[in-house]
Amino acid sequence: QAQLVESGGGTAQPGGSLTLSCAASGRIYNINTMGWYRQAPGKERELVARTTSGGLPEYADSVKGRFTISRDAAKKTVTLQMNSLKPEDTAVYYCHAVMFLSTGISWDGYWGQGTQVTVSS
Repeated sequence: QAQLVESGGGTAQPGGSLTLSCAASGRIYNINTMGWYRQAPGKERELVARTTSGGLPEYADSVKGRFTISRDAAKKTVTLQMNSLKPEDTAVYYCHAVMFLSTGISWDGYWGQGTQVTVSS
């Protein structure tokens, strides 16, 4: 009844930039948190950045100063601008949102399908 659709990603050289976008759709009454996680091969999924409605954004230490998260509440979208990319940023990036559906009874977390980001020379 709700889904997150990601776009962007791909391959960049070290020092380059990429932009990820995520749009929420469906019978959504409200969205609290929207953000991005990533999972590299052989590693656990980790938080990259997230933003809550009316709150300050939160970033992983490894991306502070390089990545910027922004959100458009009216369009139900969240964007991750990734600059100064490093090979260790290579991972599958997942959009995540905590949403209350119009037919729901509680806040629940939803995941996008994931998009590959590869940083390599």
